[in-house]
Amino acid sequence: MKDNSLSNILNQYDSKEQIDGQLYTLNLGPTHPATHGIFQNVLTMDGERILHAEQTVGYIHRAFEKISERRNFSQITTLTDRMNYCSAPINNIGWHMTVEKLIGVKVPKRVDYMRVILMELARIGDHLICNGVTGMDSGAITGLTYMFIERERIYDMYEQICGARMTTNMGRIGGFERDFTPRFHELLKDFLKTFPPRFQEFCNLLERNRIFMDRTIGAGAISAERALSYGFTGPNLRASGVDYDVRVAQPYSSYEDFDFIIPVGTAGDTYDRFMVRQQEVWESIKIIKQAYENLPEGPFHADVPEFYLPEKADVYQKMEALIYHFKIVMGETDVPKGEVYHAVEGGNGELGFYLVSDGGRSPYRLHFRRPCFIYYQAYPEMITGSVISDAIVTMCSMNIIAGELDA
Repeated sequence: MKDNSLSNILNQYDSKEQIDGQLYTLNLGPTHPATHGIFQNVLTMDGERILHAEQTVGYIHRAFEKISERRNFSQITTLTDRMNYCSAPINNIGWHMTVEKLIGVKVPKRVDYMRVILMELARIGDHLICNGVTGMDSGAITGLTYMFIERERIYDMYEQICGARMTTNMGRIGGFERDFTPRFHELLKDFLKTFPPRFQEFCNLLERNRIFMDRTIGAGAISAERALSYGFTGPNLRASGVDYDVRVAQPYSSYEDFDFIIPVGTAGDTYDRFMVRQQEVWESIKIIKQAYENLPEGPFHADVPEFYLPEKADVYQKMEALIYHFKIVMGETDVPKGEVYHAVEGGNGELGFYLVSDGGRSPYRLHFRRPCFIYYQAYPEMITGSVISDAIVTMCSMNIIAGELDA
């Protein structure tokens, strides 16, 4: 392994090669607007050139994994919201499927398809923000303003499902709190009709823009071998040429029913990461159309009264519903003993939940596999030797979300 320590780099650095005759330390973060979150990078600089980088996380550490050991299984949904908050429904649904795997629940086919629609909407929203901000960090803000409008339309659909927009608390163990509303159907049909031409405008603004290409091609490149050694997944891994996607490798929620391709890059640089996400947006639209056009009839939740909160109107009027509501909220329902791991394809890669149960009311141990926390380790290697402007667009194209760094 190459010695990338600061002392070794400085020992090998020829003073005659220095740009301005001296080295200095620059703090990129934790409150710099270009970091898009609360984390710090301590850079050793020679002029604009980065000689060494060391990242610091933990500024918003919230101890979610330990808090989960004191909460019942339904209450943990509000914690998963706050990891990658740009695509919160994927986090929520991934957690619900983990619990369903532990307790042995098979949800109706309609629930699978409803989940797919909402997870792919969340993926689109996540990618719109990442790529819009990548354009902004390279000096083109117009595309981001266009895409924020489209993200708000997705949030309008969230609101019809759960009443919330960003931290959604989406769904329940066993399915959903409610079925798709008539208004949701109207919004989704309109989105599927009008979003593609609007997104095409964004594509036209940046994908073949010479300035944008010059700013991103070659910036923050990482090879497939190095990406795999770090544990990369998701768009950042696929941009390096590895076609791994949890939706295909380990299908869940009936993803095997849908026809879609996995976009793959070659260079693993900022431009490839941008383009992989661009193409994934188009594939997500295809998946949503297939799921919506073939949405099965049936219930919107499984028959698991021990874990699924009854309707509030029934709680006020029926003793059985009141009893189940009390038992679920107070954590009076025990779960089977065992260990399970379940992963979904999050906006940033493989989002996994390792759950250990001792048969009690709460998880004995819960660990979140957060893709951002894993691939952020590679950031110093990816920016060493580059200039500060490349470090900014590289960070953005990796889609580093502070909520996923600290759990």
